[in-house]
Amino acid sequence: MERLPYIDEYAAAVAGPPERTWDAVTRVLRGELKGARGLTRILGAAPGERTGDWNGDLDGATLPGFAVVAARRPERLELRGRHRFARYSLVFLIDGDRVRAQTYATFPGVKGRVYRALVISSGAHRVVTQRILRRVAAAH
Repeated sequence: MERLPYIDEYAAAVAGPPERTWDAVTRVLRGELKGARGLTRILGAAPGERTGDWNGDLDGATLPGFAVVAARRPERLELRGRHRFARYSLVFLIDGDRVRAQTYATFPGVKGRVYRALVISSGAHRVVTQRILRRVAAAH
C-alpha cells in the first residue's frame, strides 16, 4: 500500500470506554459522509457509495470518497480514497480518553497543488475534521 505524506492531526477528549468511542466514530462518519455523494461525483472520488455493515464488521465497507483499509476495533480505523486531485487517508486513533484524526495525502500536479491550497491551506479541512471530532465527543 502506498505510503502517503503526513498532513495533520487533530484530537478531542472523549468520555467513556474505547468501545463506545469506536461506535461514536463509525456513527458520526456514516452521518457526516451520507450527503457527500454530490461532491464525490464532482471530484470523481472513489469509492462513490456507502457499502458494508457500518454497525458491525467494517471489512470492505465504504463511504462516499472513502474505503476502510484497516479496522482494529476499538483502537484504529483507517479510511482511504482518491479523486481527480488527491489520494488520501484519514486515520482515527482511539487511546483512552481521546480520539485523534490523522490525515495523510498527496496532491499530484498543478491541479493537485491548487486543490491543496483550497482545502488544506485555507483551513477548510481543519474545520471539517474538528467538527467530526466534536460530534464524536458529543455522541457519547
